[in-house]
Order: sequence, then C-alpha cells, then structure tokens
Amino acid sequence: MSTSPADTRDAIARSVIGRRRELDLVLAAVSAGRDILLEGPPGTSKSTLLRAITAHWGVPFVLVEGNAELTPARLIGHHNPARVLREDYSADNFVPGPLVTAMQEGGFLYIEELNRAPEDTLNTLLAAMAEREVAVPRVGVITALPTFRVLASMNPFDNVGTARISDSVYDRWCRLAVGYQDAEEEAQIVVARTGCTDEALVADGVAITRATRHHPELRRGSSVRGAIDLVAIAMELDKLGSYDGDRPRLVLDAALLALSARVGVDEASEATPESVITEIWENHFFSRPGGQRRDRTD
Repeated sequence: MSTSPADTRDAIARSVIGRRRELDLVLAAVSAGRDILLEGPPGTSKSTLLRAITAHWGVPFVLVEGNAELTPARLIGHHNPARVLREDYSADNFVPGPLVTAMQEGGFLYIEELNRAPEDTLNTLLAAMAEREVAVPRVGVITALPTFRVLASMNPFDNVGTARISDSVYDRWCRLAVGYQDAEEEAQIVVARTGCTDEALVADGVAITRATRHHPELRRGSSVRGAIDLVAIAMELDKLGSYDGDRPRLVLDAALLALSARVGVDEASEATPESVITEIWENHFFSRPGGQRRDRTD
C-alpha cells in the first residue's frame, strides 16, 4: 500500500519539535521538485527540517558553509594534482565537490549562509539549478538524479561579511521566512537536548534566553541553542554543589557562560554582554510578580 503525502509528513514530523506549518511548506516545495531558500536567524531548526526530510527519503544531506573561500572549484570539484602530474587530466582523477556529489547521489545540497558566498560561485550554482546539470572540463556533463535539490539558508539580520543577494538569485528559489518558535516548543527542545527533568530550570533558561531577543541594547539575541547550553551547564554546576542552594546565582553563572558569546551589543551602547545578561537575570528572578526584590550590588 502506498504512503499518502500526509502520512509521509506525519512520519517526518516525529523527528521535529513543532514547525508543522514550516514542515508542510518545505516538504511541498521539495516534493514539487523546487529548490528553497530559508531566511531566518540562527538556531531556528532550518537544517533540522531538511535533515528530517532527507533521512525519511533516504537521500544524502550535503552541507556546505557559505563563505569567501567557497569558490566555484571548491563547489564543483577539482582534479587530483598528484595524479594529474602522473597521468594528465582525466575523468578518473576528478575529485567531486559537494555540488557534483549531491547531483550524482540525488541528495540535498544545503548551503548555509548563502549571502556569504562569492557572486561567481552563486552563478555556478544557479546554472546547475536551472539545467539540473553541470559541465566539468575534461570530465563531461554531470546530470543530477531526480531527487537532487539545492537548498540554502541565510540570516537577513546579519550584515557583517555578507553580500546583497541579487534579484536573479532570489528568482531561482522558493523562499520561506523562519522565525523563532514559541516558549513551549523551545522548552521541549531544551528537554530533548539536555534530558533535564527540572521544569523550573528549563523555564528559567528559556525565559532568560528569549529575553535577549528583545533587549533594547542588543542588536542580536540568542537562539534556543543558548537555552540548551544554559540548562546543560546549570545541571552540571548543581552537581558540583558550590552554590549552597543559591539557585538564582547558579543560573546567572550558567547564563553568563552560555549566552555572552551569543548576543551582540548595539554599537551605540556602552553596555557589555555580561551587564545585559545580568540585568535580564535580575528582572527574571527579582522583578517579576511574586519575585523577591534584590538590591543591585556593583
């Protein structure tokens, strides 16, 4: 008996926490033979969605990091220099790059941070997307298997080291904007990744992490990865027994360690990551309704 599209979606959904709408949209796009661009901040389950689909389909997931070093040769492949010296150029000494590998194996080529890749690399990529084949000198034409897809992600809120994506690039992709999940789903992710059974600790970690995304002195807040690390570190600190039952102080130290590298202070602010995280911690533990007010000590 054949499996219905809804059954396929439900099977894939068991590997993903939440994201039902996004999963439907991504699955519909790739099932229709389309390539897709996911736009959103880090830690929003973009690669998780794609890995779940490829795992269910049984096709490779080929990950490439977009950066200035991703040249067309690195993307397509190269001839082995040592063998070329001995044998001259031939198809046998060609070492396929991630694009050719994904095409030959019918996998998903996933380019992370697409807007960090050089323009000439994107042009090579677009040609492969349009024709589903690429011509390799001294090798011939590589034709993709039917399940080959080109997928990419980018963070539209990060302008450091990035380039503007042209209209011709956007025109090749279906585009899906992906935002952060709600607090309940993020708590489920933290529990799944840490095994923590302390609901209060998970709630504290998620709340403090989410607060970094809206603080006026931060241009960049932390993804759920920060909450995962915060809770995991707090669990280990608790085992060490050095806080004499001072749970708020334990959570603060875990938050400083887990979040300070993940937040970005606004250029116009004189605050430090540590001072902002400490302020968020104070507001969470001592300024919320029912919380005991604590005097700041500088």
